[in-house]
Amino acid sequence: MSFLVCFLCGVLGGILGGMGMGGGSALIPLLTLGLGVEQAAAQGINLLAFLPMSLFALSVHARQGLLERGGLVQIILPALLFSALFSLLASLLPARALKTGFGVFLIFLSLVSFRGAAADPRGGKS
Repeated sequence: MSFLVCFLCGVLGGILGGMGMGGGSALIPLLTLGLGVEQAAAQGINLLAFLPMSLFALSVHARQGLLERGGLVQIILPALLFSALFSLLASLLPARALKTGFGVFLIFLSLVSFRGAAADPRGGKS
């Protein structure tokens, strides 16, 4: 992979990750479709890139007072458990199943986002 292409993928992933929208939503398709990286490898690259991005974004949001700590343990514990379980499952699935599942997820996410935008004529701004 060329430096420039990897750099641009990182820029786009960082922009979305910094806004809390999940840089993987852009990074995984960029790696698989744009660079021909295998789906499982793209997911692994995304997870590695996610660590420093999320730590930095978390510190910025914390300094701005934008973190709601209520229910944090109830979110983190099952998220850790199920991310471990489903990462094991993902390692056993064929690449086509991972691609299909991720594509269905992105379509669902798009529909929910469009629905929310259409329902709020102010665009979500207070």
